[in-house]
Amino acid sequence: MPKETLQSVAAEARGCERCPLYKAATQTVFGEGPEDALVVFVGEQPGDQEDLQGRPFVGPAGRIFDKALAEAGIPRDRAYITNAVKHFKFAPRGKRRLHKSPNAFEIDRCKWWLDRELALIRPRLTVALGATAARSLAGRPLAIGQNRGRILAFPGGLQGLVTVHPSSLLRVPDPEARRRAYAEFVKDLAVVAGAVAGAAAA
Repeated sequence: MPKETLQSVAAEARGCERCPLYKAATQTVFGEGPEDALVVFVGEQPGDQEDLQGRPFVGPAGRIFDKALAEAGIPRDRAYITNAVKHFKFAPRGKRRLHKSPNAFEIDRCKWWLDRELALIRPRLTVALGATAARSLAGRPLAIGQNRGRILAFPGGLQGLVTVHPSSLLRVPDPEARRRAYAEFVKDLAVVAGAVAGAAAA
């Protein structure tokens, strides 16, 4: 039997029908990055642009994420980036598709793919971006505000950290408050960079 790889699991996931979200989505959006990545970032689900392009974090939130990664000193091409849910969940509004948060059933059904990604990569640190990712990794709801920015133990022997989803920064209306929220996000990513650098040196 051929050895399972990220490529073979991604190919399998293209036909995923484990929950009804595949019916309206354009395609499965699997994770991307090296199989030897020291850190895995887990977001919520694909957005509109991710659904169309078939890649994670390539829309407006992805641009903020890329900027924050660079400021924290984390090369995107050395991290593995994925989502807790692999299909875009949305409500149509005219020509627009408005994001809808995945429910517990959808998160749990999609955990099958995330678990396989993590088993292949075996990262030193797994980062939950937002409440959906935190729930998926912790196996239960986890308050971001009370737990963000510090190293936690997730089930399955995973070392983890939780922070906000970069899309939340887009929704902060006040420019000064947005600047502070972004600085806090970069500070959390700097904790990730430090932990990964320490693991690499060990």
